[in-house]
Amino acid sequence: MDHNSSALLFTIRLGSNNLNADDPNVLLLSTETYFLHPDYDPLTLSNDYGLIRLRMPITFTEYIWAASFLSANPLPAGAEVLTVGWGQTSDETAGLVDDLRYVNLVTLSNEECRMVFGNQVNDNMVCVAGNNNEGTCRGDLGSPLIQYVGPMVFNVGVASFISSNGCESSDPSGFTRTYSYFDWIHNVTSNNT
Repeated sequence: MDHNSSALLFTIRLGSNNLNADDPNVLLLSTETYFLHPDYDPLTLSNDYGLIRLRMPITFTEYIWAASFLSANPLPAGAEVLTVGWGQTSDETAGLVDDLRYVNLVTLSNEECRMVFGNQVNDNMVCVAGNNNEGTCRGDLGSPLIQYVGPMVFNVGVASFISSNGCESSDPSGFTRTYSYFDWIHNVTSNNT
């Protein structure tokens, strides 16, 4: 059913907005395994979704919150969202940044997205654009797309692709929609605890 592999040994950093600061609120957790969507296609990036199991449970604090996700949320064009990440801030600057960055974005219709990326864009994807050509860059893939609905925080997508024209181009950033995978997420998390 699932492609279940031993995760590469890496650490998840929670509760801090700086990669190098000595922060008393930080929680470092090691990965145990991961689950890739069984229909993931690396050529088209269709079903570009995965889950990571940590070795220890997360302790939630005022600095570490869980984001909810919706079983149905079509995320229409024009929805206000944001993303966060440690990726490059320009095409010329390689590597991760020390400080977590965020950018406010607006969702586009898939028709607009197909004008840039072609027919590989499907209904399980959503493209976003920000002011001044802002969006995701190298190092941000896997970052969350977040939507606030009142006081609730929802993960509505996961960063999947950027334009071959670079992250400073006016081209949108591409995300995999979370709600499309609600059943798969539920199945993996229910059967692998």
